[in-house]
Amino acid sequence: MTAVDTTTLDAVLGAAPRPSRRLWPTGLLAGIAWLATAAITFWFEDVGEWSRTTPLAALLGLIGLGLFAAVLVALVSGRTSARLIRLGPWLLVFPLFVALWEVLAAKTDILPQPFFPPPQALIEVFTDDYAKLGLSILHSLRLHATGYLIGALTGFVLGISVGWSQRIGYWVHPVLRFIGPLPATAWLPIAFFAFPSSWSASVFLVALATAFPTTILTWSGVAAVPSAYYDVARTLGASKRFLIFKVAIPAAMPHVFVGLFMGLGSSFAVLVVAEMLGVKAGLGWYLQWAQGWAAYGNMYAALLVMTLICSTLITLLFRLRDHLLGWQKGIVKW
Repeated sequence: MTAVDTTTLDAVLGAAPRPSRRLWPTGLLAGIAWLATAAITFWFEDVGEWSRTTPLAALLGLIGLGLFAAVLVALVSGRTSARLIRLGPWLLVFPLFVALWEVLAAKTDILPQPFFPPPQALIEVFTDDYAKLGLSILHSLRLHATGYLIGALTGFVLGISVGWSQRIGYWVHPVLRFIGPLPATAWLPIAFFAFPSSWSASVFLVALATAFPTTILTWSGVAAVPSAYYDVARTLGASKRFLIFKVAIPAAMPHVFVGLFMGLGSSFAVLVVAEMLGVKAGLGWYLQWAQGWAAYGNMYAALLVMTLICSTLITLLFRLRDHLLGWQKGIVKW
């Protein structure tokens, strides 16, 4: 008796094909790597006094067990998440980096302390100093949101005006050529003298760093609109208001978002510098405070938070761009 191909038989009978059971090897190796890192963290003795070694080992072990669970689910269901497959190499390499970091910083004296704290030092910051760090995050988000929105709106309106009207461009263009090339941080002494408070001066600097690239790219977008678009609209009886809001602005939006992306990066850099020099709270202030007390664990924790915030803001801006410019979705990626 010959063996029957169940897949062919299911197809003949009209039944749904059975999922093929495949092992996810990268996930299995990643789970082993996370558990091995957890074992190294827990079983080897620390050189210094680190109070969060056990919680760190537990966290690493939970990640490893979670990956084993994902491998088991994929084996049973016959399906593996595309996102997990894409992240597989990183899930394998990252625990090796954590293990190397742990050995060099916590288990040996190779990396000097306190300049290179181990991973458990960051956990200690998030669990013990969360109040001060959280307050600094809120202050930074408030300051940056205020300055960025003012700068983005100003740059958008100014860019449309300069790109549309030659008369406005005649007066504004030389000012942009004079102010634009200067970094926003160069205006720190004037800003802190001219504004009534350090917070308002910091908002001005963030807005200035955002407005210049937004203005230039919006202006370029309006100037790059083909004249045929206007000719067709005028033939159909379009007014000047219609040409601006229904032709020029929609056609310039890809350039506008490029300016907003550039403004977001430069404004975040200015935010940190301004907070270091003027305000009494914020991530920049927190960095300076941590450096003054040689609390390098706090400093690295703040840098990690800043990275996550900036990356999240850029991701949200990309989502907004893909929503408004669906026909260009996927052209510019983050």
